[in-house]
Amino acid sequence: MANVVFFWIEEPGGNVEHIAEHDLDPEDVEYAYETADEFTTSRSSGLPAFYGQALDGSRIFVVYRELDATTWYCVTAYRPVQEGS
Repeated sequence: MANVVFFWIEEPGGNVEHIAEHDLDPEDVEYAYETADEFTTSRSSGLPAFYGQALDGSRIFVVYRELDATTWYCVTAYRPVQEGS
């Protein structure tokens, strides 16, 4: 897999604050990329996305924008609702 750097905005209203609302942090997203097992497209936004594991082992869904070939901006990340849960 190509080396990708995620662009994080730590100021209020930035993507770090947004994913924190889902009990995730940048390290979870970066680890999820390293463990990604499925690349797809977000049904709601049409943006590229992937599934991987957070540091705690839970499965997360990450939606991103490619700023360039090696820099991605994480739009959102969250633990998907499991069917039957």
